[in-house]
Amino acid sequence: MSRLPLRAALFASTLLAVAAAHPARAEHVRYSVVSNGEKVGFIDAEVQGGRVAIAYDVKNNGRGPTMREAIELGADGLPTRWKLDGKATFGGAVHERFLREGTRVRWTDSMGEKQATARGPALYVGQNASPWALGLYARALLKDADGRMPAFPGGELAIERLGPATIGTGQYQAYAISGIDLSPEMILLDSKGELFATLDSGGATVREGHEGEVPALNELGTRLTAARYAALQARFAHVVDAPVRIRNVRVFDPASGTLGEPVSVVFAKGRITGIQPLDEPATPGEATIDGQGGTLLAGLHDMHAHIGLESAMLYIAAGVTSVRDMGNHNDFLPGLIDRIAKGEVAGPRITANGFLEGRSPFSARHGIVVDSEAAALEAVRWYAARGYWQIKVYNSMNPAWVPAIAREAKRLGMGLTGHVPAFTNADAMIAAGYDEITHVNQLMLGWVLDIQEDTRTPLRLTGMRRTAGLDLDAPRVKATLDTMVAKHIALDPTAVTLELLMLSRDGQPAPAVASYIDHLPIGLQRRRRQAIAPLSEPGDDAAYQGAFDAVKRVIQRLHARGVTLLPGTDDGTGLSVHRELEIYGEAGIPAADVLRIGTLGPERYMGHDQELGSIARGKRADFLLLPGNPLKDLRELHRIAMVVKDGTIYFPAEIYPAFGVKPFAAAPAIALPRDKPAPATTGGESHDAADEFL
Repeated sequence: MSRLPLRAALFASTLLAVAAAHPARAEHVRYSVVSNGEKVGFIDAEVQGGRVAIAYDVKNNGRGPTMREAIELGADGLPTRWKLDGKATFGGAVHERFLREGTRVRWTDSMGEKQATARGPALYVGQNASPWALGLYARALLKDADGRMPAFPGGELAIERLGPATIGTGQYQAYAISGIDLSPEMILLDSKGELFATLDSGGATVREGHEGEVPALNELGTRLTAARYAALQARFAHVVDAPVRIRNVRVFDPASGTLGEPVSVVFAKGRITGIQPLDEPATPGEATIDGQGGTLLAGLHDMHAHIGLESAMLYIAAGVTSVRDMGNHNDFLPGLIDRIAKGEVAGPRITANGFLEGRSPFSARHGIVVDSEAAALEAVRWYAARGYWQIKVYNSMNPAWVPAIAREAKRLGMGLTGHVPAFTNADAMIAAGYDEITHVNQLMLGWVLDIQEDTRTPLRLTGMRRTAGLDLDAPRVKATLDTMVAKHIALDPTAVTLELLMLSRDGQPAPAVASYIDHLPIGLQRRRRQAIAPLSEPGDDAAYQGAFDAVKRVIQRLHARGVTLLPGTDDGTGLSVHRELEIYGEAGIPAADVLRIGTLGPERYMGHDQELGSIARGKRADFLLLPGNPLKDLRELHRIAMVVKDGTIYFPAEIYPAFGVKPFAAAPAIALPRDKPAPATTGGESHDAADEFL
């Protein structure tokens, strides 16, 4: 007998069983996806008994997913079938499948076909699922006795009740679902247990008709997230009310590019108070840390961040003690800067750039979006009055307005950087007044695209295929590089993000995270084994490989000619800063130069080098301790044993498990003077590793 009729009969009987298990439930619900006050997408969910049909579409910043989902639920409310078909954020095809038959579980995603045995209730975490799935997960977890449930393809999901919330005239319950990604997903459920909204600081997915309540949702999301990270700060920030002597460390000097002989480094009250011979005796009342011959390196700098409460602590764990925020929600960022300055939450010091975008169907929805030159100039004045360091121009800006924007920014003491807007090129923007180019692809596309091609779309990624085999001595390329050298134009390459976008392949660890992917939570591991750029033509894979080789050659050529490289990531994990620097090393830049680019270089560029960027008496106590020698292997940057920011001590081995990340190095012990208590944290807790006393 053919198997097809049997499968059809089984499928029909499954549908009948599903319908019997969910006889009463029938509803049609729509959600709006809102970013920076504007609707950028929707979710349309049709529920008929145990069958759910979902249409999900988002278009923000010229990109976003378009997905169709079909879900079948068992009598226990857990998915038995799940189909996802459509396009991912950058246009890659998605055909994801999940099937549970009894204890047998099978799924197909970007990693291929997999199967497992389920020994009880379990959830499937859709690799490309819409936010509607969060309500499904929440209902299932709330029915479970301990609020935890195994998940496929791995790990477990857990739910935490955050308390009641009033939004408008409605009463809801707030929850956090952990186990999917680095940070929990926060949601509101209504009295029926249905998803009402997701919570974020700059946008929300909210039930249609309640878009006007997004500001209240943002405020709630920020408050709940801040409370979580304040609690983490209380656990993980160690403040020693005494001088601290780190014995037996070798200090990297970024100015000379050398690693010194073993010494002791002393700091107190947030400042470095001495670099002393190894045999120098401690003064009475000091705390000591054994550096075990490791490397002390000045704090790293991410020059292309879009920071949030979630990423702030991750930056600290990765040894990134300073960032330049390249565009954020203007009603959120000042509050975060204030919270970090007060020590309420952990995070790097933030230099803010003002994000300025032009109005178009492809606009990015944050910062300030303008529809005239006059409005653009008013936005520049708004940012200047609030202390923003530079203006960052984005894709949809009218190129004709840029010279006026540049003049106004510089009149008010600000610099100008950004993307190259559509329908122009880097040469024109440098002539218009740019001090810096953001993203190396924004620079390179001007050499291979026709000026009429629209880079407000994913073409600003996919067009990079044309740079494979690029001749760096071609007149057009040489003219741009010569101008950058002559005018001292800097470049923020964000090579790690380009590597992620261009070289990710289904089923394989993305090169951007390959060396540490096993340390990441399962949801992030899955995303990092999924192609991002569409590979629709036979030669696309080789073209992207060749294009990224061209990226490395451009970076090396620029460095060799003295152009300032600013290590940025466009990512919030902190770990990506390490990979950005590794790429510079792979491009042929000497390791000592790479470490200078990651530490002292940004501080010199921003005029902060009297305080930061190197380890010297009188400078801020901002540095990280590595067990090994990064001059021999830049991958050592992942293995951070300790981070000090403004004199506050953090141990990544303590922080990372709170984000589902496996630590990279053990924490050193602190030995305290007899007359001192255990190291104080901002919340009064003692450090787990600080049980040794003199």
